[in-house]
Amino acid sequence: MSFFERLTGVFSRPKQTFAAVAEKPVWVDVLVVILIALAAYAVVITPYMQHEQAQMIRESAKLKERMGEARFNEYVQGLEAPPTAWGVIRTVGGAPVMFLIAILIQGLLLMALGRLGSTQGSFRQVFAALVHANVIHALAGNGVRLVLTLVRKSVMQVSTGLPLLFPKMDVTSTPYIVLSQVDLFQLWVFGVLAFGLAAAFKISLKKALVLSYTVWFLKAVLNIGLALFGMSFLR
Repeated sequence: MSFFERLTGVFSRPKQTFAAVAEKPVWVDVLVVILIALAAYAVVITPYMQHEQAQMIRESAKLKERMGEARFNEYVQGLEAPPTAWGVIRTVGGAPVMFLIAILIQGLLLMALGRLGSTQGSFRQVFAALVHANVIHALAGNGVRLVLTLVRKSVMQVSTGLPLLFPKMDVTSTPYIVLSQVDLFQLWVFGVLAFGLAAAFKISLKKALVLSYTVWFLKAVLNIGLALFGMSFLR
């Protein structure tokens, strides 16, 4: 199966595409596209994100008290300053690096859980399936979020998850943080990933869905914990 067939097949023919990927686990070409897309997305949204972060921090009396007024003002000014060359490099490289770390951890976790019910499958097959599934997140998901960001001039006010049902909900609130993990594109990613896991581990699609969404749930719990920890410094 060619590169273009695999790239489009994730959306149009996931079962056949992931079966082909499991049979011949190639992934470098698709990974390059994803990393470029993530870097480009980060470059566009970072100015909006920095502005919103600076505004949110500026309004945090708790953080100001903890840091001291002089240090606090210096920190806010740093967030509002034009990006340096190092800042641009960090923006362009940060998102791809974090993505690579995340899917490597997810791949290892999927292998560990998969071994509980199957002796088949290799890490290469699982990793290739993860890379291809994340085309949905990096291209479709970020594409929609990018359009919404440009329209609303905001990153924090943009969601493709359950918070869409609650437009007036405070984005820094615990309910918003929890609901934001139930994201349409993430659910889609882990749904099609099950086809790859079923083909790699030689298990039923039902078992593969349980395995895939178990990792999604653990990822969501971790994200919620990290977000709440970060907000604890501002509230």
